Order: sequence, then structure tokens, then C-alpha cells
Amino acid sequence: MNVTFPWGALAIAGACLCWGIDNNLTRKISANDALQIACIKGLVAGFVNLGIALSLGYKLPALSVGLSAASIGLLGYGVSLVLFVISLRHIGTARTGAYFSIAPFAGVICSFVLLHEQPNTMFWIATGLMMIGVWLHLSEHHVHLHHHEELQHQHRHIHDEHHNHEHAFDWDGSEPHTHSHQHVPLNHSHPHFPDLHHQHKH
Repeated sequence: MNVTFPWGALAIAGACLCWGIDNNLTRKISANDALQIACIKGLVAGFVNLGIALSLGYKLPALSVGLSAASIGLLGYGVSLVLFVISLRHIGTARTGAYFSIAPFAGVICSFVLLHEQPNTMFWIATGLMMIGVWLHLSEHHVHLHHHEELQHQHRHIHDEHHNHEHAFDWDGSEPHTHSHQHVPLNHSHPHFPDLHHQHKH
């Protein structure tokens, strides 16, 4: 019996680990401009991948092919990443990752419609499990007494129970707005997600 080491499976597991680390690190800066974060990450990733390809001997594609790839990247990666960062800000890492992980099913549906491929039994089992996971996230009602530590940061916000602060400048009353603001210590209970303002222990 010839047993080989599953390098492919190990590479996939490593990529998932890196994706999880990246998501958690990105969440820590998600209060900043989502478009700027997406641009920086996209440029860094693009130049790194381009450098790897050129070092392996690959050549630059024709201009028309390059523009087509850039257009697909803008919509499929750029816009998606901006929405991803905004989701990290509002619903936390785990839920954002869970919701975005169903994206491949859009490609699967296209393969059914355009290529007339037929799903097998394992596909339907995986689909069912994925839908159960998404439903559990959507139906969760998370509420308990929790404590907000003192915090100062800057992000786009409206004045609510978490943003009940004074302004050190002339404010015309417009909302939402962006400025550096202080959160005072606060204890209260209400339904919440592990968002930008709810990163407490349980």
C-alpha cells in the first residue's frame, strides 16, 4: 500500500488558517475607512503575487487580458473586501466569515445554469449543513449584562446609547459623522453582536 503525505490538504488547511488570522487582524482596524483598507490590502497582495509570478518565469499578459482581469478583480475582490471590512465592524469576525463562506455557492449555481452540471449527494449534504450554520447565526439572540471599558477611537457613527458624548467643536447636528470620540465606562444589557463596541469576555 502506497501512502503519500497529503500536501494538498495541508496547503488548504494552511490557507484557511492564514485567512482566519487575517480576518481577526483586519477586524482590529475595521473602524478605519473600509475603502482605504481594501486598497492597501489589494495593492500589497497584487504586487506580492505579481512578484512571485514573475520570479517563476511567467510573463505579463496582453493589455486586454490584464484590463479584463483588473475589472474582475475590482468587482469580485475589491468591492467584496470593502463590504467584508464593514461586516467585520458591525457583526464580528465569526459571523462575517460564516456569511462570506457561502459565496462559492453562487459559482455553483452558475455552473448548474450555464454548464448544466449535476450536483451529487455530497453536494446536497454540504449545502444543508451550510444553510443550518447560516440559520443558527441569523436566529441567534445574544443579550446579557456586559461592561464597556473606557475607549477612545474614531469611526463613522450616530449618537446612540454607545455614543452619548459631547463635541469639542461646532457641530451642526448632521449624522452620521466621523471624529475622534471618547467612550466612558458603561454597564448595560441589550441584544448585540461581537462588533466594534462589543469585544468583551463572557
